[in-house]
Amino acid sequence: MKEQFYVYIICNKNNGALYTGVTSDLVKRVSEHRAKLADGFSKRYNLDKLVYYEIAGNAEAAILREKQIKAGPRKKKIELIEDMNPLWRDLYPDL
Repeated sequence: MKEQFYVYIICNKNNGALYTGVTSDLVKRVSEHRAKLADGFSKRYNLDKLVYYEIAGNAEAAILREKQIKAGPRKKKIELIEDMNPLWRDLYPDL
């Protein structure tokens, strides 16, 4: 079975700070963010709400897309989120 890769955006409860990441196991990675298992940006800013994700064809495509999203302005990230998830609800319970 071919492994899937995901590009995702998480935020905090008030939708202030945004973090873009890439993973091959979205459920596990978001659960790690939620449990504050890794020191860093997401732990420091209490980012644990999955508000956006997309599937990439392979690891290289996922990394390229992550870099593209990270390089863009905040406004573009918000547009991505609102196109998929206009209410900014936590998508994690649906995974």
